[in-house]
Amino acid sequence: MVQTRNWTVDVAIDENEEDRRTHAVAVLHSGVRSPVRGEGTAHRAPCDREVPEVGDELATARALSDLAYQLLDMTAADIEAITHRPAHLIS
Repeated sequence: MVQTRNWTVDVAIDENEEDRRTHAVAVLHSGVRSPVRGEGTAHRAPCDREVPEVGDELATARALSDLAYQLLDMTAADIEAITHRPAHLIS
């Protein structure tokens, strides 16, 4: 039997023009455990042109990357709790 589960990720992006910073928060909702939150920031150099999409993309990529690493850590902890041995996750 095939089971399908849907997880959602909400991404909120805040841009602060004063310090040329874009901050993104990605929150994973699995419906199984508490939401998992990843964060990422992008900084625009003073000499860079203002292109909001670039800051949004970079900050979001970093937030999703943070979220992915947290999921890997959670997975390793779950495996170790079941097997009582260190988990070695490789890609």
